[in-house]
Amino acid sequence: MAGFDQIIGHTDVVEHLKNAMKMDKVSHAYIFNGEKGCGKKTLAREFARALQCQGEGEKPCGMCQSCRQAEGHNQPDIIEVTHDKPNTIGVDDIREQVVADVQVRPYSSPYKVYIIPDAEKMNQQAQNALLKTIEEPPEYVVILLLTTNSAAFLPTILSRCVMLNMKPASDELVRKYLMEHVQIPDYEADICVAFAQGNIGKAERLASSEYFSEIKGAAIHLLTHVKDMDIGEISQAVKAVSEYKLDIRDYLDLLAVWFRDVLYFKATSDANGIIFKENVRAITTQTRHCSYEGLEQILDGIRKAKARLTANVNFDLTMELLFLLIKENSRMTKIIGVRFRTAGKVYYFDPKNMEIKRGQHVIVETARGTEYGHVVVGTKEVAREEVVQPLKPVLRIATAEDDEQIGRAHV
Repeated sequence: MAGFDQIIGHTDVVEHLKNAMKMDKVSHAYIFNGEKGCGKKTLAREFARALQCQGEGEKPCGMCQSCRQAEGHNQPDIIEVTHDKPNTIGVDDIREQVVADVQVRPYSSPYKVYIIPDAEKMNQQAQNALLKTIEEPPEYVVILLLTTNSAAFLPTILSRCVMLNMKPASDELVRKYLMEHVQIPDYEADICVAFAQGNIGKAERLASSEYFSEIKGAAIHLLTHVKDMDIGEISQAVKAVSEYKLDIRDYLDLLAVWFRDVLYFKATSDANGIIFKENVRAITTQTRHCSYEGLEQILDGIRKAKARLTANVNFDLTMELLFLLIKENSRMTKIIGVRFRTAGKVYYFDPKNMEIKRGQHVIVETARGTEYGHVVVGTKEVAREEVVQPLKPVLRIATAEDDEQIGRAHV
């Protein structure tokens, strides 16, 4: 696979670039806008290689000297801008590697192509320095800005660049790529596709990770046992997550896919429609523990956790709150059934950790006040959605004195 053929998806962008070259209407500046891993750099490099290609016919040819140099990242007229500070591209970086360099004509190519990865990291001074070159570029200069956030650019830069928005690749394209090039089985490909949401780089990173399968297993174990964990065990789980060699956003996506499976299976009972097909028994169990409302709360909690971590809220606090939310909405509800008259309606109450047996009598709190009732359903667990929440509590098991007092009242 060579040239633009190696680009997965992004058909509209590829066609735009090909037509620009064919019609000799290549712009002096482009913005490749899309999330990390979507293929911006791969596409920018292929475009640069095509611009410099010396071959005939379809470009890049992959055979000429320029194409071979570009393949080895040593084509002198394709410059990738670097920066020492991890979170900032400073004005000196732009002045030294772009502004000063554009004055030197290409060595052996029709263009000088400048690729600026993470361009959203340019500070205002760097953007202003670059703006002068974009406004009055030498005819041979093409600048490719790669960014995850085009809103970080000055309006004057945005107005002078061609914006190319990278769209997610289809699930089928991503799945086919993983099975053919990463060579993983279909069920693993399905999981990676679900996480990636059209991001080919993310899908490949997950599929190739030696830790992903281990982390996935640990996450599933946590999700199926968190209902029984105390706060100390949850804190230990958070510590373990912090040590995973996986982006926390990917981990949260893993949790979200699991609970979407639980929600889907609860609504349809269709095992063919879930991603975690090999865990269908665990998912079946969790559907009994979680209500529809609880699942929506969990999924919303995962979204909020992502936003908090992006805003640099404390990691331990964010994850502990999330796991406690999952615990609260993954537990079965303990109940007892009580009648107040021999053949009356059965009312459900919270036994408050008391093991109460059928046939006993209890003192409970009702809308009418404190009442004495006969237990017809002993302590048992049911799905939260099977009873109307919140449950009134059992105050205590009736004593012999209570029984005697009720007996006298009925005489």
